[in-house]
Amino acid sequence: MLSATSSPASEALSHSASVSVLGLGMMGSALAAAFLRAGHRVTVWNRTAAKSGPLVAQGALPADSPAAAIAASDLTVLCLLTNDQVQEVLDGVGAGIEGRTIANLTNGTPASARELSAQVEQRGATFLDGGIMAVPQMISGPHAYVFYSGDERAFATHRPTLAALGDTRYVGTDPGLAALYDIALLTGMYGMIVGVMQAFALARTENIPAGELSELLVPWIGAMLASVPEEARAIDADRHLTDVSSLTVNHAAIPNFLSAFRDQGVHPMFLEPLQEVLDQGLKAGHGADGLSRLATLFVR
Repeated sequence: MLSATSSPASEALSHSASVSVLGLGMMGSALAAAFLRAGHRVTVWNRTAAKSGPLVAQGALPADSPAAAIAASDLTVLCLLTNDQVQEVLDGVGAGIEGRTIANLTNGTPASARELSAQVEQRGATFLDGGIMAVPQMISGPHAYVFYSGDERAFATHRPTLAALGDTRYVGTDPGLAALYDIALLTGMYGMIVGVMQAFALARTENIPAGELSELLVPWIGAMLASVPEEARAIDADRHLTDVSSLTVNHAAIPNFLSAFRDQGVHPMFLEPLQEVLDQGLKAGHGADGLSRLATLFVR
């Protein structure tokens, strides 16, 4: 489904365009700075006007209102804290977005992206939703990329400008798809981080240094990640039988984890829900299946 990828920020150097950035938190400021480095004419706005100072010093043009910022460019990038704030900004501008392209790079849900898209289109503008797969320090670097979904023509038109932020990955005309990809990848990240933090918490109960445990965790987790493509193939084929570790085996093991956590005074919140899902899997007759079966059990 991924299509129309570009090379990173180097592609944008050969294009000059005007772009407005609304929202100058850590990520929004990084986006605006990347557009400036790529040679674009950048207009910025933030609710707290003082945050625009460093970017103005780099050549950005300050706007005194969202309406003025949107009017200054064909493309406006929004990077606010929540989509409720995006909604508030767009409601304040009203019909002032007509003829413009709104690219919302605020973290949100597929449903909110679809709702915003419908409202923007009703006001005579085009809409792109985006999911940023980078931290601010990575923006415009070789490993940064952004998922985009929504109006395909708008994406094609503004892709050279958006390439200043990193690789561009268009995932479809449904405006909710970028948020779905974003949340799916972040879910994997959070699962890993929470699991690692729970491991550190358990080790601390016996005064095992986190640095010592990390030297063991990194290669262990890396080895386990090597199985992800195989799990994906099992899910796509809906064939989950395994000769590695079945649901029955894991179902028998998880109570030991829960008991160990409780005995050591660590909350077992990370694995308690897994026990419930494994219970469900065995009741449904999937005991011989591997852990790839969880992908189907998580769906209500």
